[in-house]
This record gives sequence, C-alpha cells and structure tokens, in this order.
Amino acid sequence: MISSFQKDKLRAQVYYTRWEMGLAAAKDVAETIRTLLAHQAEVNMIFAAAPSQNEFLEVLSASSHIDWQRINAFHMDEYVGLPVDAPQGFGNFLRERIFDKVPFHSVNYLNGNHPQPGEECKRYTALLQQHPIDVVCMGIGENGHIAFNDPHVARFDDPAWVKIADLDETCRMQQVNDGCFASINEVPTHALTLTVPTLMSGRYLFCMVPARTKAWAVYHTVNDPVSETVPATCLRMHENAILYADVESAEKLLDHHSMQ
Repeated sequence: MISSFQKDKLRAQVYYTRWEMGLAAAKDVAETIRTLLAHQAEVNMIFAAAPSQNEFLEVLSASSHIDWQRINAFHMDEYVGLPVDAPQGFGNFLRERIFDKVPFHSVNYLNGNHPQPGEECKRYTALLQQHPIDVVCMGIGENGHIAFNDPHVARFDDPAWVKIADLDETCRMQQVNDGCFASINEVPTHALTLTVPTLMSGRYLFCMVPARTKAWAVYHTVNDPVSETVPATCLRMHENAILYADVESAEKLLDHHSMQ
C-alpha cells in the first residue's frame, strides 16, 4: 500500500498496482462476509459489472472459507435492450466472473429485456426489500457515477429503489474506452439501475477504482463538495465505506498532495 487516508467518513487506500488493489479489496470483503455469517443466517450482496472489478472478482471467487450457499447475490445495473447473450450484458459479465464460479444460495438478475421495464424495476425492488443489503461491491464511473446514476439523473433522495436511467455521453463513451463496445453508437442509451439511496443502504460499501481513466473521478470524489454533481461523493457520508485505488487512478491526488 502506498497510502491510506480518510475524507469525511470515507476511508481510502492506494496501492501500487490494480492487482494489489483487487487482492486487498477481496481480502477485506471476504473477512466481512465471514464476520456477518457468524452472526446471521444469510448475507445479501450487490456486485458491479465492469473491467475495474476484474482482479477483485478473480480473487474473491477463489477465496476459501466462505459459505457461499448462505449468500444471495444481486447486480446493480443492466442495459436495456441488449441481446440476451451479449457479452457486454452486466449479468453475463458477472455470470462468467463469479456467479457461475461459486455456489450462491441465489443469484438474482436484472432483466434488461423485460417488455415493460417499469414492471421489472418493481419486481427487483420487491426482491431487494425482502433482502436488506449487507455488502455492496462497486466502482465509480469516469463521470463520477455510481451504478448508472449519472450526474444528470442522480438523486441522493431518490424515492425509487430501482429506476430506468438515460445514460450521458461520458458514461457511454467509458464503455468504448473500456473496450466493451467498438463505438459509442453501439452503446445502449438506457439502463436499469439501483438508485443512490439503495446503494447507500448497504451496511458495508467496498469501492474498487483502478486505472488512469478514473483519475478525475477519484480526485473529485475525494475533494469536491458532496453533491449529485459528482454522485460518488455520497460515499463520504457512509459509516462503512472504503475506496480502493491504484497509483494511476490516484495520480491527481498524489499530484495535488491531497492525501493525509
């Protein structure tokens, strides 16, 4: 670890490489799961689907001494209208990297191809209300979004649990930058997403944000006023949130000597 610091309630840890970052995050998440399972029958977890999560998911899915059969898995967002077997689908991404690798008690997918997306939001809301969230494993977008709560649609007081969001250009271009789509014209314009209050309701938030493309987002998450302008700033209001960065995503913090 290069450095650790705290801004408001948010703890942050910076590592030399994204592999070290993913390893540390997976270790912390595994320990939290085991602690929770020592005191409750089941654990409910939310997972993000993005290349930023690759190292973390690889290590976590190989972790020993986790009773996966007592864990209910959910994912936090899904494109509207992609082909069911599209590799860019977030459910498919997570199926390949963790959902099919370990024996969860249940895996609950958002259906981005439901003929009535509003009804799918209601269905998933009911599932989440029946399974209060214990652990959220997440990232931050290049525009500071969490899940698909881009700045223009993010609401810290959102009354919805799950909603249909239109995606801004920066968010859609990130998918091209990440190599998920060949051009922005291929990226869907809408998605189903858990809202900010739903994510913040998790008891423990683990946020993995590597790569130089996220340097702006990490810097402003830590330094800007807490507001929907940079949705991820809400993490600074959570009692149990940790931000994991690598030297590239934290480069603006290092340059500006913002770490304490």
